[in-house]
Amino acid sequence: MTPPTTPTPARTVPLAVHILAAGIFAMVTSEFAVAGLMPQLAEGLGTGVERIGYLVTVFAVAMTVGGPILTMSLLRFPPRTALLAIVAVFLAGNVLAALATSYPVMVVARIIGGVASQAFFGIAVSMCARLVDERIRGRANGVAMNGLMLGTLLGLPLATFVGGRLGWQAAFWTISLLTLVAGVLIIAFVRNPAESDAPGETRSTRDELAVLRRPQFVAALASSTLIIGATFSAFSFFTPILTEVTGFREGLVPLLLLAYGAATLVGNTVVARLADRHTVSTLLIGTGLNAVFLTGFALFTDAPSPALVFMLGIGLTGVTMNPAMAVRVQRAGGTTPLVNTVHASFITLGVILGSAVGSALIPDHGLRAPIVLGIVLAVLALAAILPALASAHLRTGARERPRAEEPATSTA
Repeated sequence: MTPPTTPTPARTVPLAVHILAAGIFAMVTSEFAVAGLMPQLAEGLGTGVERIGYLVTVFAVAMTVGGPILTMSLLRFPPRTALLAIVAVFLAGNVLAALATSYPVMVVARIIGGVASQAFFGIAVSMCARLVDERIRGRANGVAMNGLMLGTLLGLPLATFVGGRLGWQAAFWTISLLTLVAGVLIIAFVRNPAESDAPGETRSTRDELAVLRRPQFVAALASSTLIIGATFSAFSFFTPILTEVTGFREGLVPLLLLAYGAATLVGNTVVARLADRHTVSTLLIGTGLNAVFLTGFALFTDAPSPALVFMLGIGLTGVTMNPAMAVRVQRAGGTTPLVNTVHASFITLGVILGSAVGSALIPDHGLRAPIVLGIVLAVLALAAILPALASAHLRTGARERPRAEEPATSTA
């Protein structure tokens, strides 16, 4: 039986939001698992490492394109029901991955996983926003994003450890178990949010698609893509940069990446606290600082101590803008599942932009080139954030007063 609808949004972050974060953790762990299991997968599937690398791209493209399509197909169902359906699809994708004996089967498994992962992320973030009072949506988004940060910090090492000790199939079975646990917790503790937390939130599919054309919404999507693109232009290449240019020992790199992950957790917590009342200023200051840290990292790449400081700075101010980005998007377009899934797709597009263009620059311009690309994208992101300064609602969440009607002119 479906649990009763929450009568009023909570004024503190409820347990349900933490459970949704656990679901996001499972999804992100699956997303990054291939990166830590490339040699084992190549051997097990009888192919080269370079082809295994394409599995990362396949997953990202499936997220970007397929996620919104799956979300649209589930709009008629209550959010909790839609989430459970997505969990079932995601579980099927990971079980198929664990059973795969050929490269084509693994490609299919990654497509299924990518589509479900993006749809889950969008609907979960939408639910997080609707389960709480609008004045603490940034904090709720921050809790949800902790699933993303912990997926990067702990999920990848977990998958790599299990795969290295027990085989890559065991890693996907572990992710399947995490997914199953998340599904059980959703059944037990997550309730459907109220139908509408704000005027105009209950919309038809046609209305939701119309929202995607709003200028402020489009600007918000653009800034999110550029912020994440700027960060991943550097993050995607940290390992070769730190070993080949900065000069750190290869065995030290995992610890440096762990420190980077810890910095993202700290930054995410701070941004989540600021995102509700200082949405646009947080985005401007954070993205501006990220541009500064990227510049420092580019200039001092071959100096270990400064390079480490600037790398940690990127961790504090890069992907950690997610809570503020989500609040801006929700104020510009609403808290509906499609809005949040489309936003997640544009975030994934930023990952693709930073990593793909950065890769293309390296052969002719070296390992510093992606960092310079990140600086350019961060500056463009600042330009995309600026239009939000014109709206008090986007800046701080203040309700904008409707214009008073002009008095009719007497013709007597």
